Amino acid sequence: MWDFEHAPLSAELAKRYVLTRMSPSDCAARLATGAADIGLIPIAALATISGLRVLPGCTIASKSRVRSLLLVRRASQPLTQLRSVAADTASRTTLAYARILFHKWGNADVPFLPLAADLDRMLERADAAILIGDPALLALEEQSNRFARTGEELVYHDLAHEWRALTGLPFVSAVWAAAQGSSLDESVADDFVASRDHGLANINAIAAEWTKQLPVPESTIRTYLGENIHYVLDEEVVEGMRGFFSMAAELGVLPEYTLPAEALAAR
Repeated sequence: MWDFEHAPLSAELAKRYVLTRMSPSDCAARLATGAADIGLIPIAALATISGLRVLPGCTIASKSRVRSLLLVRRASQPLTQLRSVAADTASRTTLAYARILFHKWGNADVPFLPLAADLDRMLERADAAILIGDPALLALEEQSNRFARTGEELVYHDLAHEWRALTGLPFVSAVWAAAQGSSLDESVADDFVASRDHGLANINAIAAEWTKQLPVPESTIRTYLGENIHYVLDEEVVEGMRGFFSMAAELGVLPEYTLPAEALAAR
């Protein structure tokens, strides 16, 4: 969102776009009702909301470790023996990936318990916990402190890394999508691609901004934004999405969905 928030282009873009900030799931809900034309949505929403169109060019994905999507379990309990998983419900897409992974780990029926993102409380209620976003990054930073405080040995599974290891595919979290019936020309995708590229050129400035809001070292944020996240909707990412939708449908995690050809154009 660099160009939408920073000069010299923010003033011109403000004449053409009205921005409203909300969670990705709320973005998807707005697109479903037609209350918004464009939204950054979890890719699982493509399978559950009819008529959405993917804007070519941009994505939120990871081709290795992402660090902001974690499954945390006690070292004494293997993945195959987990009896319950406390799940941060912030992302249906992440939970869909996790459900597929548990199928592949041989523990397909383990129940997910919806709980707020607090690792200590989650592990009081369940054998493992799924953390998403800032709580996951903070949990990684606090690993040694938590062990010193509790003496409990935990294993931190990076879900993007586990997905890549098991499937060979990138982990794709979100895309820009347009609502059914919205009239958007090619210049819209151009605006978002340009903003992405200008943001990538200003990773250091973004990291400096975010370190004021999160108790995480600036170097960690810089690495996360500059190395862990992949922003280009390239052919490999498209294949990753297709693989995800295929496996999710086969296992009954999501309805069947075919990614339209328009998403193929990497920019």
